Amino acid sequence: MAIGHLKTYTALLRDLSAARALAAARKFTPYRRPGYAGALRPGPATPLWNELAAAVRRAFRRRGEKARLARSLGISRQRLHVLIVKPTACPDAERTLQLILWLEARRNGGDLV
Repeated sequence: MAIGHLKTYTALLRDLSAARALAAARKFTPYRRPGYAGALRPGPATPLWNELAAAVRRAFRRRGEKARLARSLGISRQRLHVLIVKPTACPDAERTLQLILWLEARRNGGDLV
């Protein structure tokens, strides 16, 4: 009789594990490489960009400085606002390097414009 119960428990465990595997397979979504619209967005995953944007915001002192910086970067004032003030996008590598240089020039008392 013990062997009969063991077969029953084994079958039950097999059915449960199959159901569990099926449920896990339904929840699993394979990794997809981000396409064109899957660019990196500012947030908790971009702490270095968040700190750079905050440092640039703190460096603005006088009226018109954001417009001058936007002209020197070759972007519109609105795009600079999206990048720095309301960080919902990250710039490309060249503009990021230009921002770092601008920030260093500001700290040394100069300006890149």
